[in-house]
Amino acid sequence: MKRIYLDHSATTPVDPQVAELMMVYFTEYYGNPSSVHSFGRQVHKAIDEAREQVASLIGANPSEITFTSGGTEADNLAIQGAARTRAKKGTHLITSAIEHHAVLDTFKYLAKNGYEITIVPVDEEGLVSVQDIEKAIRPDTILISIMHANNEVGSIQPVAEIGRIAREKGILFHVDAVQSLGKLPIDVNQMNVDLLTISSHKIYGPKGVGALYIRKGVRISSLVFGGSQERKVRSGTENAPGIIGFGKACELAGQRMADENIELVRLRDKLFDGILASIDRVKVNGPRGAKRLPNNVNISINFIEGESLLLSLDLVGIAGSSGSACTSGSLDPSHVLLAMGLSHEVAHGSLRLSLGRQNTDEEIDYVLQELPKIVQRLREMSPLYHKAI
Repeated sequence: MKRIYLDHSATTPVDPQVAELMMVYFTEYYGNPSSVHSFGRQVHKAIDEAREQVASLIGANPSEITFTSGGTEADNLAIQGAARTRAKKGTHLITSAIEHHAVLDTFKYLAKNGYEITIVPVDEEGLVSVQDIEKAIRPDTILISIMHANNEVGSIQPVAEIGRIAREKGILFHVDAVQSLGKLPIDVNQMNVDLLTISSHKIYGPKGVGALYIRKGVRISSLVFGGSQERKVRSGTENAPGIIGFGKACELAGQRMADENIELVRLRDKLFDGILASIDRVKVNGPRGAKRLPNNVNISINFIEGESLLLSLDLVGIAGSSGSACTSGSLDPSHVLLAMGLSHEVAHGSLRLSLGRQNTDEEIDYVLQELPKIVQRLREMSPLYHKAI
């Protein structure tokens, strides 16, 4: 049986060059980077090089990069750290309805602890309105947090324009760029970003490591105490192999992104067009074209239950998802799709297929061969489908 992986938005395989480099720091250079002896100095030097590689991919200075355990921690550090530091200036925070739960749940936590939050809606394509953000700003607004690109439907947000408004009004601007790193060009200065979250395992690096860009001059409170690592912003012995692997993954992403995107867009559109041509009553979730991540396909298939669809695809060797990997165990429909105006019934029939650098035309052809058969079989068992036709 073929095995086709189309869940790269959840995680990616570690690139062989990344794995090879990391192994050296598991077995040969295993010193604590805070140690003064040669074992420690060697690792410390490699971490500094990784910091430069990460910074280069987003147009930052290496000193502005703080390593974390992943995107979730970086989101929490950015949002809670900024809110606490600026609490005397105000307690109002702004975000959007389609953020990752790492952002939304942090906002909800702060709302229970003395802060006021405004959650701005999105349109039917999952796009935030710059005007809505501007209208939501109050004299006591201290932070705006908007993702660069949505992890479920691939919609690319107008972050540069939002950042410009935030900068003009003296409001900190945080961007979750976990899904866009390595897929879209990122320049923190052109995007007017103060805080930016990124993660390694979305770009063929290891799991368990991420980073927070903190613009020079921006102060945030720490969440973890107990050491002087990462300039005392994030205490704890560094995950050296992970950080070094992350740096290498960033270097490779910078080298490959332009060519890879051309191929990903071609395969993405082939998959979209093939699905729409072979299956009726299908809705594309999110925008088409340049406002969408190059590797993202998200559709809703009427009269189909998402979990049954995923299990049926898995039985023929195709791995996909119905939304964010962090909520895959939940029976609730996607909060992103609901925010875009889809009904619970339609949202439950959603399918996300996210492409990666190893996917081929042959694999897409196989999906287009098997998916219509699965949909037809599942619809035959649906009384709602028979009633509708």
